[in-house]
Amino acid sequence: MSNLITAQSANSLFKTMAPSDRLNFGVIGCNGMGWSDMSAHLKIPGVQCVAMADVDQSVLDRRASDLKKAGHNNKVSLYKDYRKLLENKDIDAVIIGTPDHWHCLNFVDACQAGKHVYVEKPLANSIEECSVMVKAAQQNNTIAQVGQWQRSGSQYREAAEYVASGALGKIRLVKCWAYQGWMKPVPVVANSTPPEGVDYNMWLGPAPKRDFNKNRFHFNFRWFWDYAGGLMTDWGVHEIDIALKIMNASAPKSIIASGGKFAYPNDASETPDTLQTVFEYEDFNLLWEHATGINQGNYGRTEGIAFIGNNGTLVVDRQGWEVMPEYDYKDGKRDPKTTKVEMTKRSNEALDDHAQNFVDVIKGNSKELHCSVEQGSISAINAHMGNIAYKTGQKIYWDKEKNQFKDNDAANYLVKAHYHNGWELPKV
Repeated sequence: MSNLITAQSANSLFKTMAPSDRLNFGVIGCNGMGWSDMSAHLKIPGVQCVAMADVDQSVLDRRASDLKKAGHNNKVSLYKDYRKLLENKDIDAVIIGTPDHWHCLNFVDACQAGKHVYVEKPLANSIEECSVMVKAAQQNNTIAQVGQWQRSGSQYREAAEYVASGALGKIRLVKCWAYQGWMKPVPVVANSTPPEGVDYNMWLGPAPKRDFNKNRFHFNFRWFWDYAGGLMTDWGVHEIDIALKIMNASAPKSIIASGGKFAYPNDASETPDTLQTVFEYEDFNLLWEHATGINQGNYGRTEGIAFIGNNGTLVVDRQGWEVMPEYDYKDGKRDPKTTKVEMTKRSNEALDDHAQNFVDVIKGNSKELHCSVEQGSISAINAHMGNIAYKTGQKIYWDKEKNQFKDNDAANYLVKAHYHNGWELPKV
């Protein structure tokens, strides 16, 4: 007999549950990862989506239809303004899947409305916003999970245990990378009127006022500084997060970056398509690099993290992990310094387990989130530091006591959040 739980059987199980066992979710920004996150949570018995907010009416209509097709027939309230969704007293938790420049406002308002929060990565679009969001969660006793779901992957946990064993010896360098061959040039297009049903002024929110351009809308917002930080904050937070967690590090001493639009110099995007960034920590360096239009990254992998030690190198990516030993030579033959570990594939669906962890903590079945807002802020802050080093073109030095860069006004300006159109950074 199959143990597979279908949408229909889960819905039937939900109907038999006591109201105290049910969790009502709302989604703010449900076009991309917001919807992927909600879909993962809907696999959990007792979870239902009761509200969605999006500035694009076509997205709301499509997702409402998707829910019905999946067998979720409960009433779902639809909103164009997320603040109206947060007034809904039936909602226990919200998923935030809006563009990065909206995360802080959405998050703080949700905390103050008494909702638990699952927020997409990167946590925020500036270092200052990260600090505000951490304070908001602490002040409101909010259970807040950051969508850095690699933390829930079996291969990353196993890699962490291996590094902790000391078998690699002294680790002096960690490499993190994302080579994204699927990313092609973003064609230059003229400004236009927003699509029908889109509240474009609301979409801009605190970002600078600009005419509508479809290149900046929905998915491609990632490649424009007004709304996000390019591959550094899109992929970098995932990989850097794992690296820092395993190395038990948080704030770098210095950062230097070099790169540019080398692959597609004339396309519409703003963020660099090629970038190398060196972070200096207390006793090791971390190298981040990314490139678009290329798949052949380090060790033949499009993405990953390599822990390079005196005895060997552990490489882990979304498929699994392996160890490649260093060698001495004895009598002209290679003498490995540690045991080779063949590729060990992942054994779970990390996003599903990340969602389950969030629900378990809300229900009191687990005490520890896999990626709390405090933990998510560390990788987001480091990624923003990398972008700040790139933008200033300087080697910058961090003063962790003062929470700012040393003797660098240009870098410290970029630490701050700069809001527009009457929106203000939340006060907590």
